[in-house]
Amino acid sequence: MRYSGFNVIKQALTGHKGWKPAWRDPEPKPSYDIIIIGGGGHGLATAHYLAKVYGERNVAVIEKGWIGGGNVGRNTTIIRSNYLLDGNEPFYEFSLKLWEGLEQDLNYNAMVSQRGIMNLIHSDAQRDAFIRRGNAMMLNGADAEYLDLAAIKREYPFLNFDDARFPIKGGLAQRRGGTVRHDAVAWGYARSADSHGVDIIQNCEVTGFRIENGKCLGVETSRGFIGAKKVGCAVAGSSGRLMAKADMRLPIESHVLQAFVSEGLKPVLPGVITFGAGHFYVSQSDKGGLVFGGDIDGYNSYAQRGNLPVVEDVCEGGMAIMPMIGRARLLRMWGGIMDMSMDGSPIIDRTHIDGLYFNGGWCYGGFKATPASGYAYAHLLARDTPHETATAYRFDRFRTGHMIDEKGMGNQPNLH
Repeated sequence: MRYSGFNVIKQALTGHKGWKPAWRDPEPKPSYDIIIIGGGGHGLATAHYLAKVYGERNVAVIEKGWIGGGNVGRNTTIIRSNYLLDGNEPFYEFSLKLWEGLEQDLNYNAMVSQRGIMNLIHSDAQRDAFIRRGNAMMLNGADAEYLDLAAIKREYPFLNFDDARFPIKGGLAQRRGGTVRHDAVAWGYARSADSHGVDIIQNCEVTGFRIENGKCLGVETSRGFIGAKKVGCAVAGSSGRLMAKADMRLPIESHVLQAFVSEGLKPVLPGVITFGAGHFYVSQSDKGGLVFGGDIDGYNSYAQRGNLPVVEDVCEGGMAIMPMIGRARLLRMWGGIMDMSMDGSPIIDRTHIDGLYFNGGWCYGGFKATPASGYAYAHLLARDTPHETATAYRFDRFRTGHMIDEKGMGNQPNLH
């Protein structure tokens, strides 16, 4: 059924008896043309675009848990396209444009809020670097605006301008950035994919791949073998464990990234703010909670929880720029498993096994990339050629030396 204001009024007047499940709960068929492993944002977006844009309807999304139970429901909801390098900026700008039309595309309220994002500047060298980034953004069709100290004070008067350890000297703003309701993204893509004929199969864990003569014929699951002409993997922080079942070792490590939300407060933050002298980012949810995070835990882990040293570091970052945050009570905290690549940029590519494809290595950029990742992955699966915005996201860049190291940190995944 199509959602609309008229439908809401109609259901209210008839006792809400006409609502239908958002998507079906089908039994898996013996085989499909395409199987997507991973029912998170990227897997569901891929299925949506495969069906709606590329006409591939004999598709299944296989999820070992439930829809929305992984990283897509465990992030800080920020969307932006403020990247520097040519390999990244066109892709993330494409993603931001897809976000802008997402609710109409899905017929679902994803609560897209383009409230803007501000990256604070704390040194002269950082100002030069951010102006360079802003120019690169504009060259790729994105918006960018440099704000001097006076402008920052007008827009963010609650920041610490008086005795800050790292004085604020300005900021780089992207007004089209903002936040999106993460759960709604998963539900909207799932509902749309289902409406186009895609089977969404929950509680179905992939236990192995059936590979013969260098070709992937399908997947072994907890509910039996399911055949496929093509298999696409999109499981974020579990990428290493999944691809090991195909005897592949990835240039990716898994780390936990913690996120936090405070008690509900009256509106205090006009948009997203990031700390330039440390790693801290914060926004305010529609329910009033301050949603914030920082660095990943520096050790490899598959746990969806972190440790106290990072909690302390994140809170120190918040106190450094807005001491008032120290008066808010923490409501809850959680962790998501990040698939950290060697150069800090993702991979959307075919593997050396015929019929097996991979999408991963998203580091911190997974949620904001959801629409473009799904679109580019769908293009690759349907056409066997990379999408024009994702041509740099290849496996062989590590062999040929064409890394996309946005932060200039080298091959140390926990620093990207």
